[in-house]
Amino acid sequence: MSAVLAIAIFTIAFIFIAAEKVHRVAVALFAAGLMALLGLVPGQDIFFSEHAGIDWNVIFLLLGMMIIVGVIKQTGVFEFLGIWAAKRSRGRPYRLLVMLMLITAVASPFLDNVTTVMLVAPVTLSVCKRLGISSAPYLIAEVLASNIGGAATLIGDPPNIIIGSRAGLTFNDFLVHMAPIVAVLFVLFVLLAWVMFRKRFEYHPERVAEVMALDERASLKDVRLLVRCLAVLAVVVAGFALHAVIHVEPSIIALLGAGLMVLVSRVETARYLEEVEWETLVFFMGLFVMVGGLVETGVIHRIGGWATGWVGDDYFAAASALLFGSAVLGAFFDNIPYVATMAPIVEDIVATSSDPQTGQALWWAFALGADFGGNGTAVAASANVVVLGIAARAGEPISFWQFTRYGIVTTIMTTVIAWAYVWLRYFS
Repeated sequence: MSAVLAIAIFTIAFIFIAAEKVHRVAVALFAAGLMALLGLVPGQDIFFSEHAGIDWNVIFLLLGMMIIVGVIKQTGVFEFLGIWAAKRSRGRPYRLLVMLMLITAVASPFLDNVTTVMLVAPVTLSVCKRLGISSAPYLIAEVLASNIGGAATLIGDPPNIIIGSRAGLTFNDFLVHMAPIVAVLFVLFVLLAWVMFRKRFEYHPERVAEVMALDERASLKDVRLLVRCLAVLAVVVAGFALHAVIHVEPSIIALLGAGLMVLVSRVETARYLEEVEWETLVFFMGLFVMVGGLVETGVIHRIGGWATGWVGDDYFAAASALLFGSAVLGAFFDNIPYVATMAPIVEDIVATSSDPQTGQALWWAFALGADFGGNGTAVAASANVVVLGIAARAGEPISFWQFTRYGIVTTIMTTVIAWAYVWLRYFS
């Protein structure tokens, strides 16, 4: 009976989250509270259980990085990059598109893709307004690039943080296994972007002349602060790369980095805390408790046993199913709750493998499918929802289908090539 109740609560909550009729934070909190009230998740487990409670490593890693970015934003460096990109491209649409995508894709692995698009999207709107062109192609391309680029590291995409925590994968593991295919796919996406957006490019010479007259250095509010912030950021990234050697969790490194960033910058508390996405953090907490209900009532264990029996010893079939299944399901549901739900099941399947490399291959296939499936539709990833909201508030709304028709093409291309990569690297 408890398993049926847990499934019912989780399924109904998931439908509400996907439909977006009620704010996802409210849904997650209500579902989590209901799980606890009915005893499906013991109260103590919510806060202290490694597998059935809130994953504090994920929460504090995100919090630390959000504070770091909140401080960096005060320097004006992102406005500088936007004007710099517009001037270096001389307003040529495809050049500008590539430069904005490059900035986004390079920043996403280190700042996380949600945070990056929150910073780059307003700059893009400003640049496009100055050039007198539609911002939609540039914003859509940036989101797609952020989801591709963010897949390269542990902290680049929220699903990776969940997978890394569950599987015990390090920052360096992601760099070694994910970054190579991400680099290849980004280059291919740059070419694909020309095909997808070429008919929507605009060029107004008189507007370009106005932008070329701007001094991008004027947008840098505090160069000394920027230097200090970049130095701290470099230390944090080095800490992520070495955390398996120094035996310090990424969440602790992020919190220490945030504290150091605040100390060296002396930015007012209110200014950087207002950049923290509290809604996202609370949503994660509720989501972990929802999944914990499925774990505590044995639902996840039963599904894992069924999946393990179906796969048998054919782990390439399992990797293929995880990759394509995650891409399809992740395209229609937010990939964060999807990954949080599936991670315990993948863990059960991996446990049946006697070969550590094969087991890791399943995790990489799962990560690639979930990350690239996030490009499938307008609601498939948090970065997508964030940018569409920014565009709507700026008076340049992007419809669900306007985004999705480009996202589906991108997802198909990246997923098929990622599948070939998994086969060649781990099973050939």
